[in-house]
Amino acid sequence: MSKKRVVHYINQFFAQIGGEEMAHVKPEYREGPLGPGLAFGPAFGDHAEIVGTVICGDSYFNENMEEAKAELLKMIKAAKPDLFIAGPAFNAGRYGVACGAISEAVKNELGIPVLTGMYEENPGADMFKSAVYIVSTRNSAVGMRDAVKKMSALALKMLKDEPIGASSEDHYIPQGIRVNLFEKDRGSKRAVDMLLKKLKDQPYVTEYPMPAFDRVDPQPAVKDIRSAKIALVTSGGIVPKGNPDHIESSSATKYGRYDLEGVNYLSKNRYATAHGGYDPSYANEDPDRVVPVDMMREFEKEEKIGSLYRYFFSTVGNGTAVKNAKAFAEEFSKELIEENVQAVILTST
Repeated sequence: MSKKRVVHYINQFFAQIGGEEMAHVKPEYREGPLGPGLAFGPAFGDHAEIVGTVICGDSYFNENMEEAKAELLKMIKAAKPDLFIAGPAFNAGRYGVACGAISEAVKNELGIPVLTGMYEENPGADMFKSAVYIVSTRNSAVGMRDAVKKMSALALKMLKDEPIGASSEDHYIPQGIRVNLFEKDRGSKRAVDMLLKKLKDQPYVTEYPMPAFDRVDPQPAVKDIRSAKIALVTSGGIVPKGNPDHIESSSATKYGRYDLEGVNYLSKNRYATAHGGYDPSYANEDPDRVVPVDMMREFEKEEKIGSLYRYFFSTVGNGTAVKNAKAFAEEFSKELIEENVQAVILTST
């Protein structure tokens, strides 16, 4: 029996071409498995093999999405695959969007089974979970072995035309589709069993998970804005040129704190954005478009506000985990409270 043909998509990093400095590379095709694809071989066994790998830089794909999809589809079609796999992208935002977008395109244009893998907080997961199977992974490549195990198991089901089980069974992110299942025990017994486990502080899994919404109570309005000290915070990635804190262009693990003493506006000669999720041209041309220091100084002169806080805080929101973002805010908010800052203007992209 001949092995089923699989084509695999990866970005420039996993193709070992380079990091962010090589994110502009255009689509290319290479024979056989490469990078993470090498781990799929043993998992596929005699059933399937990766016959080719398509590669594209994250920046090139996201900045030229339609052209990139068209180029990649030609390469994939020429390889005549029985299945297409993308990633896993973990929590890399642009990579996740690329994996989801090309998987959806292959499914719709070529009519073959597709799947990808990424962390549930990856923006690509929310964008494409209803369109393609996305295996849930950890948030970094540390979880590669587990991701390959789950992705290959689902891939083999697809290749063998076996029915796909519930998301909890086949480890993909729920797609909002409900199916009927037959349980061994009746509902009343299962409910009591769960209740007893809960009362004993034992682990249990609900059959009807409710969405968890992070609600923040609004603060009272500033009593006197004309005397208030106001701080600027941004997820738009504005940093001093050279990015001294080495804030990642995606999936940031840190933020920066930058002095505004004597700064009346953010000069393009001194500031730029480190953000990798949007066209930086306009932000780099005038960084005040993202962090409006110039207008805040005007408001100070006109006595519309009390003062602008001496430091602004900046990170990159592109693919950044909610957990990290909360940690950043909890840390620098202590300083803002200690310095009697009454309000914060939070800007994005």
